[in-house]
Order: sequence, then C-alpha cells, then structure tokens
Amino acid sequence: MSLLTVVSRAGPSVRRNLLGQAMTESVRWKSDDAQVSQPGYITKRKGKDVQTKRRKPFPQFRPLGAGQLKDEVYQVVQAPKLPEFHKTVAKSDNLVGQPVEWNPTETDPLRIFGLPKNLLLEFRLLSKPYSVIRQVTKDALETLNKAGISPSSNDRWVLTGKPGSGKSFLLLQTVEHAIQNGWAVIYIPRGVDLVNSTTNYAYDIRTQIYVQSTFSFQTLQRMSTVNKAIFENITLQKEIVLEKQTIPAGTNLVQAIEVAIQERKKSGSVASSPAILDAVMRALDTQTDVPVLLAVDQFQALYGKTSYRDQHFVPIHSFHLSMPRLIMEYASGKRSFARGAVIGAISAAQSTNPLPIELRDALELDKLDTRVITEYDKRNKTMIGYTQGLKKFDVPEKLTLEEAIGVFEIWKGVKAFGGDNTFYDETFLGKYTESGGNPREFVWNGLLSNFAP
Repeated sequence: MSLLTVVSRAGPSVRRNLLGQAMTESVRWKSDDAQVSQPGYITKRKGKDVQTKRRKPFPQFRPLGAGQLKDEVYQVVQAPKLPEFHKTVAKSDNLVGQPVEWNPTETDPLRIFGLPKNLLLEFRLLSKPYSVIRQVTKDALETLNKAGISPSSNDRWVLTGKPGSGKSFLLLQTVEHAIQNGWAVIYIPRGVDLVNSTTNYAYDIRTQIYVQSTFSFQTLQRMSTVNKAIFENITLQKEIVLEKQTIPAGTNLVQAIEVAIQERKKSGSVASSPAILDAVMRALDTQTDVPVLLAVDQFQALYGKTSYRDQHFVPIHSFHLSMPRLIMEYASGKRSFARGAVIGAISAAQSTNPLPIELRDALELDKLDTRVITEYDKRNKTMIGYTQGLKKFDVPEKLTLEEAIGVFEIWKGVKAFGGDNTFYDETFLGKYTESGGNPREFVWNGLLSNFAP
C-alpha cells in the first residue's frame, strides 16, 4: 500500500501514527525570582535592581462638546412645518401644488406595510414623509371615492406613465386617503418580492399550487395591525379546517389571524397562514359595511417570469404561486370585493422585471415600452385571462410649474441644496428646464445633483 493511499484513507489522523518522541512539547523554564508586570506598568531588570515605570497612555478620542460644534455642517436642520395630508384633499380646489406632510401613526400603512425603495430613500433624506398635491392626485382620489360604493370588479386600474413620473407617490397618496376615510387597506409596496424567490414555498396537493406561507403570514400580520378596528366587526362566513384545529364560522377576523400568530409563536410554523389568508379575503369579499382597497406597486412583476423553480428546475408561472395568483384574481375580476377597488402601479426601476407582453397589450402601452414586439411573439393564454378588464390611469410625465414649485420648496426647506449666496429663482428655472419637468429627474439629477451652493 502506497503512502498516498494511507494518507487519503478515511480514518485516524496521520498525526496519531507518529512516534511519541516527535510529539513531545518542551516546558518553558520559569525563574523563582521572576517579576510579574502589573497592568499599565513596565518592569525592567538591571542586574539585581528592578525598575517599574508607568506605560505611556494611548490617546483617547472623545466627542467634542456642543459649544465647539459651530460649523454649519453640525447644525440641526429644522424640518419645515407644512399642512398635513388630510382626507378632504379631493374636495379642495386650491391645494394643487401645495406641499404636505405625513405624520404616520403606529398603525399607519406607510409604517406597517413599508415603502418602495425609491420612496424610502427620499423620505430618509427628508427626515419626514412629504409629498405634493398634483392635479392627478385630485383626479385619482375623486375616482377612488366613487369606487367605494360599487364592486371592485368595476374599478381595476393600473397607474401608467413614463419612468419617474410619480406613480409610486400617487399610489401611496391613494392608500393614505383610503385609510383616513375608513377603508380597509391591503398595500403591497414591493410586488417584485412575490416572485423573486426570497421567501419559502411548498407545493400544496389540496389546491395544486405552490403556497408562500411566510409571505402569507406577514401579510396577515400587517393587515390585522392596520385594519384592527375594522376586522373586529367582520366575521368568517365559513369555518376554516386546519391540520390541528378548526376555526368556527362567526369568528371575527382579528381572532382568526391571531390563530396564525399563536401558531408561529408556539411551534415556529406558518403552514396554516395561506388557508387563513384565503378565508379572511373571502370574508372581505362578501361584507358590505366597509370598502376595501387592494394596492400593489411594481404591479408588472406579477405578470412576468418568476425566480421560483419546481423539482425539475423549471420556472414556475406566477399564477401557480399563491400570493401572485390571489392578487391577479382580484385584478382580473375573477374575485371581487362587494365594495372597493384594485389599483396597481407599474415600475420601470426593476430592470429584472420588465413590462410583460400580455400586460402591455391589455393596457395598450406600445408607446411606453420601446421593445419591438410583433403579433408573432409568444403570449401565454392563461396570463391573458388575468389581464382582462384592467384599465390604465395615465400619470402625466411632467410637473406643472405650481407642482414643481411645491417640490422645490420641500427640498429647499430641509436645506438639501443651496446656501446664503444661492439664487433660488435661477436654480429652480434651470433645474426645471434641464429635467423637462420629470419629477424624478427634477429631484435626483437636478436639485440633488450636488450639495454645493
């Protein structure tokens, strides 16, 4: 047997087969009159004399006192005090171009459901959520008010427009308006998270789809937190048969969701969350006391390719995943709230999830999508069925002068640009002209292009 064979064999380490004399460790010799140095001191021996002196201390870095921080960069900028976003915005004719602020409560959708990344970044720079009332804001809120008395199958819109036109801001404004006017709100700020394989999934034999238990549980938690007062007055129409228990009919929605929460606390499992979410949504379908708003940002991601794979590593269609399928059933009118609306917003910020052909054809967005697509390109018939009845709600690609002034005043108020010697009129007109009035270009490539005056 060769040496290589012995070394590569599984079994005892080669080190154990070495001779004992090779493993002997020498013991360090210690003098009887050795002096032990004290912490912070150095001990030196000169013959029989021992000298001890203190080590030189390391410099300590301490924060400067408040009186020494006089440079402008250290000064705290007071956030501008602006009118609060109020539920009567749709009825006021003189608010177009008016900058407003949000003061989110502990259960506000903005805080509980979250925000798209671009809005989150802006609000962090502003230190507080602000927005501007546009004419399209009034039009959208008036349409939403009318939708509150009819089934959601009659009001299924998709906010469309050029990249950076403010679709996500408009969707957030409709969500805040709905919650202030007593609606039940379900807000999905990042639709791409439903299809990018960031949460676990498992095949359910009963429903023959892939259930997303973790995302279903998170959605239940957020729905219950935001709409707790409303859900306490809505009950289940049918009992929910789970693996270990049955939730009887007549249980209010808060108690039904609490079953999923307690299951997570006790066993760490969220297996029952998809079934409970489906039952909660069916209870919302039939009740007529409160209108329901289902709002989804990055809506186009639900109709495109997903990152999920089956056991053969074949991509799973979004209509075979529980959460995208649930939303698309409401978007297509296959399921409907007795009172309410379904609103989506497409986003060009997700380059990995471009606008699908089926959704582009349904909304007639040939001018928005620059890709060359012909009638010979393959389309999914099942996906086409989930686009039926969707209506587009165009968002203007340019800010009017009044609206641009409102945006300018917000960023000027937090001192994000400019200084004592800045000519603000010239700055505003220059940046507005350079951006062509596009909201995102006006802010990011205009006002925030540099922070120097």
